[in-house]
Amino acid sequence: MLARGQLALAKGLLIALFDRARGERVEVALICFGGARAELRFGPAVPRWWSERWLEPIGGGGGTPLEAGMSRAAQLLDGAARRDPARERHLWLFSDGRTTQWPVRPRHADHITVVDCETAAVRVGRCRALAQAWQGECLDAGALIV
Repeated sequence: MLARGQLALAKGLLIALFDRARGERVEVALICFGGARAELRFGPAVPRWWSERWLEPIGGGGGTPLEAGMSRAAQLLDGAARRDPARERHLWLFSDGRTTQWPVRPRHADHITVVDCETAAVRVGRCRALAQAWQGECLDAGALIV
């Protein structure tokens, strides 16, 4: 995610999503994963603002522990389903798809959107394949810039 501004693009899109969530007063959580761990950086809560301290430490550079990140997301989604089973739950995954891990679909994610941040000339296409396997949608990060 460090190459060609992919990480900066993802962070900008996260800020826009947090602003939208604040405006719509919906609960969100931010899980960051890198190295060998997944860390909850925000929420679950309705954001009143976004903070650089949530986004600044997000790094990139390979070795994405996608399974750890999706396991942590599944825990949060399971808890949300217990608290309010009627509320729809959305999972947004920002990735360049450059991982060898293929986690299972989090079962309490009603809608899954994989945001493909890959900008290489030769694209691997794993984000699209993962979205299809999870019966979700895949959006090109570059197309989301308004």
